Amino acid sequence: MANFGLWGIIPPVLTIALAFITKDVVISLFLGILSGTLIVAGGNPFAALVNLSDVVAGSLNDGWNIRIFLFCALLGGLVGLLSKTGATKAFGRWVGLRVRTGRASLLMTWFFGLLIFIDDYFNSLAVGTVMRPITDKNGVPRAKLAYVLDSTAAPVCIIAPISSWVITVMSIVKGSEGFSALGMSEFEFFIRSIPYNIYALLTLIMVLVIILTNRDFGPMAASHRYHEKTGSLYNIAYGDAPGEIAEVEGKDNARPIDMLFPIIILIISAVVFFPVTTWMGAIDGESITSLGQAMGSMSLGQAFNDTDASYALFYAVIFTLSITFVYYFARRLFSIKEASEAFREGIGSMVPALLILTMAWSIGTIIKSPPAEGGLGLANYLSEAVVAGGFPLALVPMIVFGLSALIAFSTGTSWGTFAIMIPITMPIVAGLANAKGLPLEGMAHAMFISVSAVLGGSVFGDHASPISDTTILSSTGASCPHLEHVATQMPYAVFVAVCSIAGFLVGGLFLNVLLAWIVALALFVIGMIFLPRIYQKG
Repeated sequence: MANFGLWGIIPPVLTIALAFITKDVVISLFLGILSGTLIVAGGNPFAALVNLSDVVAGSLNDGWNIRIFLFCALLGGLVGLLSKTGATKAFGRWVGLRVRTGRASLLMTWFFGLLIFIDDYFNSLAVGTVMRPITDKNGVPRAKLAYVLDSTAAPVCIIAPISSWVITVMSIVKGSEGFSALGMSEFEFFIRSIPYNIYALLTLIMVLVIILTNRDFGPMAASHRYHEKTGSLYNIAYGDAPGEIAEVEGKDNARPIDMLFPIIILIISAVVFFPVTTWMGAIDGESITSLGQAMGSMSLGQAFNDTDASYALFYAVIFTLSITFVYYFARRLFSIKEASEAFREGIGSMVPALLILTMAWSIGTIIKSPPAEGGLGLANYLSEAVVAGGFPLALVPMIVFGLSALIAFSTGTSWGTFAIMIPITMPIVAGLANAKGLPLEGMAHAMFISVSAVLGGSVFGDHASPISDTTILSSTGASCPHLEHVATQMPYAVFVAVCSIAGFLVGGLFLNVLLAWIVALALFVIGMIFLPRIYQKG
């Protein structure tokens, strides 16, 4: 038996339905996994629970998975260390002396949002903490600051090669049916798919255009008018603003560089370790016996493409933490006890994400594995069913964008949506591409745009959702009433999503990223010309 047929659709459908109802992606994923093990066990609950335990444990027994798990945990520890030095206050004071207009302060916020790409939570809170006093001083409504914070959190993390988001996506892609046929590493797949991620890139463009042109519309324009009329930086009709973020602990001798130093070290070390891990892996003790010989056996580009990202990022975060500890102790920014507490708190903040990640791997195993390996063979079934039904490949990117957006909006999380949608999307695309007789490069482009549509839809749903952690943290970082942030950001996010859907439709029809961008940008320009004229509120 190659698959369980329609029975295999139950775990993802149940997971999606429960995510809509409970708004809890961890419980939804857990029950989805349990339903899959129940089917495999023929309805035996005891055997199902035993299988579930084995599947979850097995997901962490994989070398790639456990390195990614530890990378995410240690990244949280690094964020915890960064938050305790007092460097953000020092950096804020330094910036405040140089930024004297509202536009300049928002541009600085946008730039820092691009710079702090390792984690969306850290992005929203750290940049908000640094920039809020500066934007307040320059008369920027809090809703505008919250929008910039939120729009440079997830959209940046999903296109940055060094982030917990991207490494999670690469791990899910790597384990999905159809990926191995592409003949490339997961890192190369990610790099080549960046231009197809229309929603994330267009969101960053939208923020910049709004800042430079002041062409606000909808509730955001109303918030500006409210500020001009009352002098208040937020609209009290939406409720109270969240309390000011507590002053971080740290020493008075903290300097601006103390915040930038660990991030710079992480970036540099990751860039170095990407090719180094490939060279290290090429040493076989026979034909290649040294690092120098390994370097001479391949080009730098090949070393980057063939890298195991889990090794590279794990080594990079270990190296960064070691250097950061030494640097902060030498600078006397905290004691050993304070560092230990900050490190534990940082790791603790990553626990929800780590739970989602583990559940994502587990349900992916149940979905894609054949019955002989304890799975449902859903990927194989869907591929056969869709190909036999003549489903048009051109519509896949647009459809998965919309479905991913609905799931992420309802659950408030992108990660769970990635786990549900990517393992379903990739085998369908592979099957349809083979049925159409597309060459390998054509299949690759179909994969790029379809997976990017899943990522874009997930980020849009998360971006617009009022129950999203990032949305909530952006409101907190800006000290803006949460409902005001949701109301003012929603039209902007929906507008970019509409432009993206048009781009994905054309991109799916022609498998051409340039045509997709031409259509998306044309619609974007038209909207930015007319929406501020016709959509005013308040």
